[in-house]
Amino acid sequence: MGRPSPLWTREQVAARILAGETLVILDDQVIRVPPSWLASHPGGVLAILHFVGRDATDEIHAFHSQETLRRMKGYVVGILETGDGGWLPLVPPIMNGWVRRLGADGKPEWYNEATAVKSSEHTPSAPASEILLIKRADCAPASQGPSLSTLQPPPTTLTPKLQAQHSAAYKELHKRVVDAGLYETPFLTGYGPEVVRYTLLGAFAAFFYSKGWLVPSAICLGLFWQQLTFFAHDLGHVGVTHNWVYDRLIAIFVADFLGGLSIGWWVNNHNVHHLVTNHPTHDPDIQHLPFFAISTAYFKSLYSSYYKRVMVFDSFSKLLISVQHKLYYFVLSLARFNLYALSYTYLAKTAFEPKRAVGGRWWWWSEIFGLGLFYCWYLNVLSGCGTWRKALLYLLISHIAASPVHVQIVLSHFSRSTEDLGVTESFFARQLRTTVDVICSPSIEFIHGGLHLQVTHHMFPRLSRHNLRKASELVKEFAKEQGLEYAEFGFVEGNGDVLGVLKAVSDQMKIMGMVADAEITEAIKGHD
Repeated sequence: MGRPSPLWTREQVAARILAGETLVILDDQVIRVPPSWLASHPGGVLAILHFVGRDATDEIHAFHSQETLRRMKGYVVGILETGDGGWLPLVPPIMNGWVRRLGADGKPEWYNEATAVKSSEHTPSAPASEILLIKRADCAPASQGPSLSTLQPPPTTLTPKLQAQHSAAYKELHKRVVDAGLYETPFLTGYGPEVVRYTLLGAFAAFFYSKGWLVPSAICLGLFWQQLTFFAHDLGHVGVTHNWVYDRLIAIFVADFLGGLSIGWWVNNHNVHHLVTNHPTHDPDIQHLPFFAISTAYFKSLYSSYYKRVMVFDSFSKLLISVQHKLYYFVLSLARFNLYALSYTYLAKTAFEPKRAVGGRWWWWSEIFGLGLFYCWYLNVLSGCGTWRKALLYLLISHIAASPVHVQIVLSHFSRSTEDLGVTESFFARQLRTTVDVICSPSIEFIHGGLHLQVTHHMFPRLSRHNLRKASELVKEFAKEQGLEYAEFGFVEGNGDVLGVLKAVSDQMKIMGMVADAEITEAIKGHD
């Protein structure tokens, strides 16, 4: 038998974090993530950094297989000393703008990349627990790292006892889902019809193209991409074969070769979205300036911890935000072009990063190869259209036909809360607060690709989408028992809610502009 792990206090955990160690809490044990593992984590670095000093038990169980959980036990360095209320979380340094970088001497050191802004008093739109990041006035390396006070959470209206109750309910719910066999993928009855649908759409696109019917061909190709996006989404979550290597290989074929998008970028981006859902500073899926702002918090020119840049709220942003509810569908119709840019930027940035913990570097070269083949066949399709006008028409129609997936994706989050209730909030409560389902008939849910049951998907991201409906009944039952809202609306109603949020933010911006103009006028009169 091995030596028993030492008992750690909260003060010891904080001290080790300030010393530069990456520590997360799993099942009342302290997990130390070595720098080599942090840099090569298949789910991305930020997925871990957002839970330094926090109890990540529910999130880790949601995103990892039993085999991976067993491997994590090898990184246990201590047992927690907790009181009756359980573990009192610390604020991860990254949430206050602190990161570790290599210094001039090649050794890691603390760097303050952004300034944390906290609410001085609790209001419905700006809770006292909220921490937002803005650009630092001085971008030079910090002379010293974060302090103990940096790790202490701001005041919150949430009680640790209630959040612990929600966490216990989630654990029981997860056990119910596992016992019901809902992690078993229905390959024949689930993905069988899906593969037939993909094949038919691809075949029709090729058939129409061979006849010179370019518009029907482009529409079928766009719908082909739209449906494949849902399959790539499942594979990115390791929710098909539940084997990382197998799912990643299939995903590279589907996303990179057939769709021209990087599955590696999507996984890195999407995992962060799942873990810090709807946080204005940290969730890349709601950071769409200058085109969209779903919170007035973006008027502060927030810093994005994902993109490592300031989302500048300048004159151009103000112009677009003023009409964002009118441009909404137009912008989304062309959103696939933005995905290309994000994909290729990600691959360029990761060209020289350390080997992944799973499978080495083959995934990066496989993506590059897959994307190369995509442009071989798609550019050949465009050149075969005959004239540049027809090629442009085919390009636009095929991309616009694929755009309903973007409407589907934002539908489940844009109308939900963007408040930061702090690190005390449980995984169960946070996902219910920031996510909403779209009600639809089982006969047409293939159109939504499983994303209409977004609440349950966020609870159990590795679950096959064909089992989400059964799992959602369990989630609704537990949410009701815990007094938490399980939000859902119809497709038309949901679109109305999203447009309403966009218009409300636009109106608020206009009101603030009018107030500012009035203050300037008053100041000028005062000098006359």
